[in-house]
Amino acid sequence: MADRLKMDGHHDNNLVNIFRMFSRHHDNNERDVLTLNVLLLGNRQSGRSSVGNALIGGHEFRTGTSIAGVSMTTDYQVLSRNFPGHFRRQGVESDLTLRVIDTPPLLPRPSTLGALCPEGVHVVVLVVRADQLHENTHLEECMETIFGPGWRDHAFLVITHSDHLKKAGLHPSSYLMKATDWLGALASEVVGGVSFLDNSCDWPLIRGRPLRDRLLRLSARNHHRAMRFRTLI
Repeated sequence: MADRLKMDGHHDNNLVNIFRMFSRHHDNNERDVLTLNVLLLGNRQSGRSSVGNALIGGHEFRTGTSIAGVSMTTDYQVLSRNFPGHFRRQGVESDLTLRVIDTPPLLPRPSTLGALCPEGVHVVVLVVRADQLHENTHLEECMETIFGPGWRDHAFLVITHSDHLKKAGLHPSSYLMKATDWLGALASEVVGGVSFLDNSCDWPLIRGRPLRDRLLRLSARNHHRAMRFRTLI
């Protein structure tokens, strides 16, 4: 009888060990996911929605030519996309999930943004059109209003329609040197740097990965901390 109990006990221990091994194996298979909230800001027809499409790798954000100066984006829109195995974190293959918030061209209200994204924003993408610089001088003031003085650590600049620079025979670096004072200052202040996007290309396929890598590096520099919105105005 004692031997039978010893055998049963040994059998039970084996079952426990098997369940433990299965549990550890199951846990190891759980994917590491980093979710980043990305805010797009820019004037009408600056290319915000096109940049959003490049980031998510699709065509879900509405784009097109405005009619009588009316923006195609008239309301807030939030779209998400997961990119499996996009990067490695601490030696583990990790997914990247982007939540991209596209905004109307007028000053977004922190109360509205807070309702859409209560945990805050990890990266802000400032979108400026290369051939319409005079319409974007309010961007820095807008950022100060929404986030306060620390916004530069979480921002990078995207200059769209850079195909106009090629036609004019301008190199991007020369363009920034000759650009208006406010754009040159903005380009030097944002920690994430500057990207130039050619609208004659297929954005989602060609430009998406470099943009995602840039915002991932910027967020990592900030230890993936999100900016909170200022007191409601």
